[in-house]
Amino acid sequence: MNIILLGYMTSGKSIIGQKLSQILEKPFQDLDDYIEIKENMSISDIFKTRGEIYFRKIESKHLSSFLQQKDVVMSLGGGTPCYGNNMALIKQQPDALSVYLNVSVAELGNRLFLNKASRPLVSHLVSQEEVTEFVGKHIFERLNFYNQANISVNGNKTPDEIVESIILKLV
Repeated sequence: MNIILLGYMTSGKSIIGQKLSQILEKPFQDLDDYIEIKENMSISDIFKTRGEIYFRKIESKHLSSFLQQKDVVMSLGGGTPCYGNNMALIKQQPDALSVYLNVSVAELGNRLFLNKASRPLVSHLVSQEEVTEFVGKHIFERLNFYNQANISVNGNKTPDEIVESIILKLV
């Protein structure tokens, strides 16, 4: 069974994915890493040189082949489920469980402000208040997609607690 982690930027998809993969003894794959390899360019550079619209097009293209892997833990980009027919494609996957890591806007704002330099969508924002306001608006736009995941877990907990919550839902 594939486990597909989705959620907003800095919701912990990569950290949780790596911990889950170790416990479940499955490989871990990150869609952003996959895209960077296929495009031979970092996500930040794709955004800077080609723009978000181009990125979303190639993201959708690569998602189809990325989802063909079997028995892996995968993390998607924060916006992946929200563009094109990506969420429908995710939901169509046989033998897969999609998991939404639901983190509060305040916590996401804190995490993103600390890491904004590496996040193209918020790197231009100056204050933590601006980042949190941006996150609140963005989450509002994306929540309908995230809520289509098979399960939602509280992402405000520690990584170990989140992993435990997911594993309990697998049993």
